[in-house]
Amino acid sequence: MGKKYAKIYNIYIILFSPKQFYKMDNRVNIYSYKTGYPIDNIPLPGVFLLPLRTDLLKFVHQSISKNKRQPYSVNSVSGTKTSAKSWGPGRAVARVPRVPGSGTHRNGQGAVVNMCRGGRIFGPTTIWRKWHHKINRNQRHQALMTAIAASGVTPLILARGFKLKDIPEIPFVLESSWESLCKIKETIKTFEFLGIDRQLLEKKKKTSNPGKGKMRNRKFKTYHGPLVIYEKSIRFLRNIHSIHFCHISSINLLKLAPGGHVGRFVIWTQSSFLKLDTLFPYLEPQNSKNKSNYLNVLNLDSIINSSGLQENIRPESKSLKYF
Repeated sequence: MGKKYAKIYNIYIILFSPKQFYKMDNRVNIYSYKTGYPIDNIPLPGVFLLPLRTDLLKFVHQSISKNKRQPYSVNSVSGTKTSAKSWGPGRAVARVPRVPGSGTHRNGQGAVVNMCRGGRIFGPTTIWRKWHHKINRNQRHQALMTAIAASGVTPLILARGFKLKDIPEIPFVLESSWESLCKIKETIKTFEFLGIDRQLLEKKKKTSNPGKGKMRNRKFKTYHGPLVIYEKSIRFLRNIHSIHFCHISSINLLKLAPGGHVGRFVIWTQSSFLKLDTLFPYLEPQNSKNKSNYLNVLNLDSIINSSGLQENIRPESKSLKYF
């Protein structure tokens, strides 16, 4: 979902960019947690204007999620604990190892090899497999910037299922004194008059995971509510099951884009929001210096129907060609 261009006679048209979702002045309001009204406004950090590299984000997310795995393997001698031996050629049977033991049902049964009952598996798993993956620092940084930029695009947040009907603004920033609260009761009261839907905090109906995840400690699907990014302390939120939180200096991509999908609803504190420009400096693209070549997609009809463009278009062919 990065920038896509359509070239029409040396005119480039930006089809998608997060810039079109923000106002021209690019300022964000800061809301009071007591009254719910804006008390100040600050400039929008440049990281929210970057193009979205979702392909890179999915790759980095997949590599990071592999770093939590624990090594596992089958027993190296399982399936081979028998005195089975091949009968060799000349007896009109396969040369697989066969179990001795005359007078029993087990006599002559194949063993050890993977096509036999009770034999070893093909390619036994080992604990020295490459479990963890190193991730390029620049790619990890770019994936984080993509996830942060997508958290400021309202359609992507709505596509994840968050209900933003009463949310005053995206990105949503609260004053820094909100971090000084001590009780969860005060926090829920703050959420109510700030417009955060109660369904974000309520427990959803439990639905079981399909497949073998039910055997691997993932029996039920987990619901991810809003993510709170803070600077000092946010301990009063630790007992609300659907709300996650992380520190601004150690933003976790697995929380910011669960499952590798962008668009999580994020609640910022003012102090953490102001640190974004230092953590993720925004560099203006080189080709943006010549802004005369860039036009909005809304002007596409007026461009195509303009006299200068219509004069250079080949006239419509009236002769029909049959193949």
